[in-house]
Amino acid sequence: MGVLTKKPKTFEVLFSDPNKSAYSGGDKVAGTVILEVAEVVNISAVKLFGVGCAKVDYNKGKMHCRDEIEYLKYEVVLHLDHQPTDADGSITLRPGNRYEFMFGFELPQAGCLVSSYVGKFGSVQYYVKAIAEKASHPYAECKRYFEVEEPIDINTQELMAPVTGTKQKKVTCMFIPDGSVSVAARIGRKGYCEGEDICIDAQFENSCSRIVIPKAAIIAKHIYRANGRIKQFHEKLTSVRGDHIISGMCDVWQGRVLRVPKLKPTILGCDIIHVDYCLRIYMHIPGSEKLILDLPLLIGTIPYNGMSSRTSSMSSQDGSGTSSTCVSLPSSPPSYSEISRDDRMNSSFTPLLEDYDEDDSPIFMRISEYRLPPPPAYTEQN
Repeated sequence: MGVLTKKPKTFEVLFSDPNKSAYSGGDKVAGTVILEVAEVVNISAVKLFGVGCAKVDYNKGKMHCRDEIEYLKYEVVLHLDHQPTDADGSITLRPGNRYEFMFGFELPQAGCLVSSYVGKFGSVQYYVKAIAEKASHPYAECKRYFEVEEPIDINTQELMAPVTGTKQKKVTCMFIPDGSVSVAARIGRKGYCEGEDICIDAQFENSCSRIVIPKAAIIAKHIYRANGRIKQFHEKLTSVRGDHIISGMCDVWQGRVLRVPKLKPTILGCDIIHVDYCLRIYMHIPGSEKLILDLPLLIGTIPYNGMSSRTSSMSSQDGSGTSSTCVSLPSSPPSYSEISRDDRMNSSFTPLLEDYDEDDSPIFMRISEYRLPPPPAYTEQN
């Protein structure tokens, strides 16, 4: 019958710079493994592992899909300085002493790693694990995670170029044509970082009989791949909405601001996990599917430095005058206050407008608050 051994009093991994929020390719990961025992113990080895792995795990129909990719694999046996060893190489640890095993290793160079990520059906995680062995059998184990953030510089010609798009949708009611709605939008660039403002220029037109609402949101697209199957879902992160647009009217956004919230950068270079972002500009149409226009976004880590190429800026301005997809916005958009009440409500039937977005409440048009003026008096003339 074996003798039970007490677990160590302390066994943990500490990093040399506990305030370091994230590492990048080529950085050195250094620290100490702390070990304190509750009784005299002979330790045959203390091994340290550096691990980085992307994993996906989900069900697609009746198939269980799973895959993983290794990005970091490091292993070393740690030694104590000025500590005598036994003939077999083991060391004797005694209670009341604090034993510190130093370690340090370099991460693979930039471009060989993927930024840390934890999602619904997968993750990319990095950690340091230490195992203390007694007689070549595991005696204790500890683990500490660390973040990896691969730099993405948005100050490139591609990411600093404006992004534009247009979309139109024909609306029907019981298979009968009911006009159309359209949107044309432009943002100043494709690349943004956390905390930066996205300024949206857009024009919305409503020629159907319903009241529509223009909106914009930052959408995260999570895509997972395993066993030849793909699983994805979209997540709305932050949004902004405009005023409702009645039939026959339009609305113009000039520099409508949507701030990029705190989020992970775009996941690049991973074959089984991809996280991308877009600015979704859409119009809510009661009784019909939304009109959706997606403008691609890339969320980086190195923000705009104000030193973008003058040439690319001028070329983008020249292109905006010739491209059919660019938005031509009036200098001063019309105001709803300029519209007479007779034009806004010219029939006794007012459609009910319900907004199906979960972060909004329904909107109702109330006829009872408005009364038509009395008709003018007539006089007979001989």
